Amino acid sequence: MGSSVITGAAFLLFIVGTFIYVIILYNELVRLRNDNDRAWANIDVLLKQRHDEIPNLVETVKGYMQHEQQTLVAVTQARAASMNAASIGQKAAADLMMTDALRGLFAVAENYPQLKANQNFLKLQTRITELEERIADRREFFNDDVNTYNTRIGQIPDVFLASFMNLKPRSLFQVDEEDRKLVEVKFQSAAGA
Repeated sequence: MGSSVITGAAFLLFIVGTFIYVIILYNELVRLRNDNDRAWANIDVLLKQRHDEIPNLVETVKGYMQHEQQTLVAVTQARAASMNAASIGQKAAADLMMTDALRGLFAVAENYPQLKANQNFLKLQTRITELEERIADRREFFNDDVNTYNTRIGQIPDVFLASFMNLKPRSLFQVDEEDRKLVEVKFQSAAGA
């Protein structure tokens, strides 16, 4: 009788231990999923702030850049695409489009000395540049969180629980092919300036 009680207690202890282990794994996977969502929400807040600044920037630039309509249209279209994006993938693609459009706008602005001297433009340019840097930082945090999440849901024993919870791998925030190209830098000589 004594050995059956010990066997029963050991079996019960094993079941309780397994149950507690599964709960710990479950909670950890939920935490990782929520970390991903929070990391994306942080990016989304910054994207919204940047979107709110774009109309002010376009209005400031319009008067100076009448011959650069294509650049202004690209910024406006990028903002519209960003505002209409619903999924994380669509928002990421729209963000890359916006980044490219803003780079083009700031590059073209270099050709307009009066615009470069406009205090409102300079403030907006500084604000948007700061937001761009913060967005880049948050992208890195997001990718770290997504990588940790994707690794965990692919490892044993987490993969079994992740499958039961219907957790799917998430996409990293990746760089557009255009951003991978080498940038040509040209310096003007002091005599030519």
